[in-house]
Amino acid sequence: MTIAGNSMVIAVVSLDPHLHTPMYFFLFNLAVIELLYTNVVIPNTLRNLLNEDKNISFVGCFIQMFAFITLGGSECVLLGIMAYDRYVAICKPLLYTIMMNMSLCIYLVVMCWVIGCVNSLVNTVLTATLPYCHDRLIRHYFCEIPPLLKIACKNTHTNELVVFLVGGFVMVGPFLLTLISYSFVISAVIKIPSATGKRKAFSTCTSHLMVVTIFYGTIILTYLRPPSQSFYNHDHIVSLAYAIVTPLINPFIYSFRNKDVQSALRKIIQPRIFL
Repeated sequence: MTIAGNSMVIAVVSLDPHLHTPMYFFLFNLAVIELLYTNVVIPNTLRNLLNEDKNISFVGCFIQMFAFITLGGSECVLLGIMAYDRYVAICKPLLYTIMMNMSLCIYLVVMCWVIGCVNSLVNTVLTATLPYCHDRLIRHYFCEIPPLLKIACKNTHTNELVVFLVGGFVMVGPFLLTLISYSFVISAVIKIPSATGKRKAFSTCTSHLMVVTIFYGTIILTYLRPPSQSFYNHDHIVSLAYAIVTPLINPFIYSFRNKDVQSALRKIIQPRIFL
C-alpha cells in the first residue's frame, strides 16, 4: 500500500502539467523519499518477522542505518521547506512565482539531500567504529542509533552528544522554521474577511500540519532526549510511526484529499478505462 500510494503520487505529479508547481514539486520529492524509506526498512523487517534466522551482517546493518538516517534527515528538512512554501503562498501571493522559482526549488531539494547525507555520514561512521561486545542482539526492528549504542562495550557519551547536537540541528531547525511559518500563516488567514477564503487557505495547510505532528513528534521522542533503558520497552514501537506509518498515510493525507490531485488522477485514469 505504501509503495502503491507513493508511486501514484509520483506518477500523477509527473504526468499532469498543471501540477508542475513548487508545492507539488516538493510533494513529488517527499513521495520519492517515502518510497525509498519503505524499501530500506520494511523488507528486512518482514523477513525477520517471518523467519527464525534474524541475522543481519555488520556491513548490511550500517548500510541500512546510513540510508535510513539520510532519508529521515532529508524528510525533516523538506517538511520545513514545505512549510515555508505555504507561508510564501499565503502571506506573499503576489511574489510567490518570483520567490519560489523552479531554480530555487531544485536548490532547496538538493540541500535537503546534502544535509541528510552529511548528518547520516557523521552518525553512521561514529557508531560503526564503536567496539561491540558479545551481546550482538539489537533490540529493535531495524538498525538505528539508540539500540546500537546500547550494545556497545564503550562509553557512548560522545556519540550521544553528536546525535543530540547534529541531529538536533537537522530536526529542530526545520521544526522551528515550520512553527514560525505557520505563525505568520495563521495571522494572515485570520485577517481574511470571508469564511470561504479562510477555509481555502487553511485547507492547503492542514495536511502538512498532520504529517509534521506525527513525524517530528515521534523522531524528537526517539532522538532528542536523555538516553534511558526505556528504549528496550517501547521506543522501538514509537519509531515504527515515522518508519512505517508516516510513509503509508502521507499519500492519503497529502494527495487523495487534494482536489487538484484527484482531478489529475481522473484525467489519467478515465481515458485508459475507455480505450
